[in-house]
Amino acid sequence: MDKTHLTNFIEAQTYEKYLLNQTNFDLTLPVEQSVQAKLAVKDEYIFDFAELSPEYSEHELEMQLVNNIRAFLIEMGGDYTFIGNQYHLMAGSRDLYIDLLLFHRRLRSLIAIELKIGEFEAEYAGKMQLYLTTLDEQLKLPDENPSIGIIICKSKDKTCVEYALKNINTPIGVATYQLRNTLPEEMKAMLPEPEKIVKRLRIFEET
Repeated sequence: MDKTHLTNFIEAQTYEKYLLNQTNFDLTLPVEQSVQAKLAVKDEYIFDFAELSPEYSEHELEMQLVNNIRAFLIEMGGDYTFIGNQYHLMAGSRDLYIDLLLFHRRLRSLIAIELKIGEFEAEYAGKMQLYLTTLDEQLKLPDENPSIGIIICKSKDKTCVEYALKNINTPIGVATYQLRNTLPEEMKAMLPEPEKIVKRLRIFEET
């Protein structure tokens, strides 16, 4: 396989991580914002910069992402800025803590991220809905768009995710993660920059 064919193959796999993502954005966001939001959420993330023991906790995963924040934001795909971790909110008398809170500059939306080291469970969507409603009521500025949630799990059943998101009225995406990239180092070097991927995906959406 020559370099051109190899690069095309790698790019196709990268695009797939966007095009196969699972969200309810079509049901919860205006059309223009929905398209851009789908380009901001992958179906799978590679956290190959994280140094974790075989029996790691969700807190340890979170701290690895925070301690490698530049690599994490690059893997998220560009346009993200970091606000904080274990971000504290109050819903009545109840304390809420969002694992990671980001802001997406192009979407002009707060992005709440929940990390789970196991398989996706339907109740995670309900918890994220509470986070997003609270963010919109208490933190979102008047000129910003609705907050968006991304639940990142170790694994997921796609049908379960589809059913869990179907009647949720806040914008949520569910993704998985890997700690190791299966591509050899020499192949990873051929991957396009995130900005190029987003540009080509926009062309794809417009055709």
